[in-house]
Amino acid sequence: MVLRNIVQIDEKKCNGCGICIPSCAEGALKIVDGKARLVKDVYCDGLGACLGECPQGAITIIQREAEEFDEKAAKEHVKNIQASAPATSSPSTQIMQLKKEEKPAPETSLKTKSRLSTWPIQLKLLPPQAPFLKNSDLLIASDCVPFAYADFHEDMLKNKVLAMGCPKIDDVSLYRNKLAAIFRTADIKSVTIVNMEVPCCFGLKRIVEEAMELSGRQIPLKQETISIKGEKL
Repeated sequence: MVLRNIVQIDEKKCNGCGICIPSCAEGALKIVDGKARLVKDVYCDGLGACLGECPQGAITIIQREAEEFDEKAAKEHVKNIQASAPATSSPSTQIMQLKKEEKPAPETSLKTKSRLSTWPIQLKLLPPQAPFLKNSDLLIASDCVPFAYADFHEDMLKNKVLAMGCPKIDDVSLYRNKLAAIFRTADIKSVTIVNMEVPCCFGLKRIVEEAMELSGRQIPLKQETISIKGEKL
């Protein structure tokens, strides 16, 4: 037993909504008798990726004596969860690997082919343990980019896993902790950030850098900036 940071759940505040469950890359949380519970101390890394997910504010990080975090045991635990878990019925959060037809479109076609290959795409909904994140090239784009940049699919999204968000209107700490969990568990090959030229958008790079520092991983990082006129700067 060691003194370390670990999750604590206030059962009086918890309403059992389960929103926190997918945010824990180690599968340390589970709904039991209508309340979120910590499955085992060894599965909780104490980084708090689940904190920003709780709408009731029922989750905090405290220091107490607990068994040390066991990354190997946590990964095995997640594999067991994935092997036995049924598919979720909600299309907004369901993890999907979208099959794409490999046959190229005729050169005379005016239609642009979608390069989206995974779901969900919102960073706040993306589970760190999603299988398609493993060994992927991650594209982190601000919400406005695909609307402003007409060639987004072909020029930026092709062969990448997409995570979208807005650092101005969403919870920055949620993004930081979620990305830290992804970097720590998914062996991401590279990260490309695409933001608009407006000042608030540049916060994405800082969030990513802080998440890398928090995860203890250094991943090749590239940044692209799009003007409000839809041009790559």
